[in-house]
Amino acid sequence: MNILLLGGTGFVGRHLATALRQDGHQVTQAGRTAFRSLEHLTSLTTNQQVIVQMSGANIGQRWNQAYKKELYTSRIDTTVLLARALQQLDSPPQQIIAVSAIGIYPQKPCGEPVDESCNQVDTGFLGQLGQAWEQASQQLLPSPLIMRFGVVLGKDGGALQKMLPAFKLGLGGPVASGEQCFSWVHIDDLIAGFKWAINHPEQTGPINISAPHPLKQKDFARVLAKTLHRPYGLPMPEFMLKLIFGEGTQVLTHSSCVVPKRLQQSGFVFQYPDAQSALAQILTK
Repeated sequence: MNILLLGGTGFVGRHLATALRQDGHQVTQAGRTAFRSLEHLTSLTTNQQVIVQMSGANIGQRWNQAYKKELYTSRIDTTVLLARALQQLDSPPQQIIAVSAIGIYPQKPCGEPVDESCNQVDTGFLGQLGQAWEQASQQLLPSPLIMRFGVVLGKDGGALQKMLPAFKLGLGGPVASGEQCFSWVHIDDLIAGFKWAINHPEQTGPINISAPHPLKQKDFARVLAKTLHRPYGLPMPEFMLKLIFGEGTQVLTHSSCVVPKRLQQSGFVFQYPDAQSALAQILTK
């Protein structure tokens, strides 16, 4: 099929494009310039069977008011423009897959999991951003499947790449208290989730793409240190995180206990269901 990846030049997009091309699909990867005008976006979406909307500025940066606005516009404004472009098409795509994040859910400790049946939204910025993003996605036609990502783990990008230097030096440890629940997904399982979605175009609405075994952040850090054969270090105090990330610290301290109920009920099997197997594969290959 012809598949368009909007926001497809980043960490996830690179892996997804490679995998889909290996399956024989014709893949177009488009970055921010895809949204420079309605006409340009309409031309990109023409004759595409599947469109994946994953545009959005990197959440793992220092936040200030200007960057919070960019986080919003890079997600919501692009999706609104995509809805307008789809209205221009004589032949709409067969399927749309939109991206969201598990930060939309209210914070819960490990042991109190939430799944797609939860309709509560976290009151913080992450929840409000996720809600606005998904509301914009719900205006797309055909009705999209909305994939809510956990923290994506891979060696060549994402959160783990930023964590590795400190841990390799033996300085890695828990973030703040470390008690916050950490919901994550291996990049290979995420890509498998996309392939599952493409093979199930009848599926719509929100679906969690996160490993079935979330764990406390301090326990994840301990597994990471052990996998690297490095000592488990002292915690990074929250006040130091705020000096580095500003309000963006909440990305690291947000407690998400999210499980992939819909995927598992469909028969999807995670290749890396726990942190031990995921980190061993990433760091020893």
